[in-house]
Amino acid sequence: MKAKHTILFTFFAVLLTFAPLHRLLAADLLPPQQAIETASAQLQAQMQDKNFTKDFAKINQFVNQVINPRVDFDRIAALVLGKLWKTATPDERTRLKQEFQTLLVRTYSRAFVEFKEWSVRFLPMEMEPGATKVVVKTEVLQPGIQPVAIDYRMALHENQWKAYDIMIEGVSLVTNYRTTFNNEMQTKGTLSAVIDSLAKRNSEALAAKPAKNS
Repeated sequence: MKAKHTILFTFFAVLLTFAPLHRLLAADLLPPQQAIETASAQLQAQMQDKNFTKDFAKINQFVNQVINPRVDFDRIAALVLGKLWKTATPDERTRLKQEFQTLLVRTYSRAFVEFKEWSVRFLPMEMEPGATKVVVKTEVLQPGIQPVAIDYRMALHENQWKAYDIMIEGVSLVTNYRTTFNNEMQTKGTLSAVIDSLAKRNSEALAAKPAKNS
């Protein structure tokens, strides 16, 4: 489970960072796809600045600014906790969302530094008129290996399309982390203790220097 967890997180971290191999015009993409493409283009542009990619603090801040409007962290936090969300205190809900967002952003940011040769290809999609939920299908491409299927579950929220789950080769990020949190609840006993542990890991990871790509 730990190996699968690491692979899942790594793929999530890189999947938006790189522009599509065969870039489509924005007019050729449906609005949910455009949300992903916009983030991809913004991050791709920053990759050209070598000085920028050497400053992890700036990368982390920039990545947060780019993906925050396009990811529904409130919904993800609730889905990850599942039944525990109903019994969580307002403070626990706020802390969990903040720490989980930090977890995603910092992992994404490190991948931004370490991975250089990924690209994303959008697959054809159909969307019913008035639809408020869709699945955007993409493939992550890397020279020499088979494409990796990445699907985004997205919902329309206040006239903006936002991702609330990501599936890598059929494995759901939300389901994966829900299992992890449930396991930690069994060992640590309380949700507050689980959040404290996540906050500690975030703090230690942000203080460490990102590994260089070999």
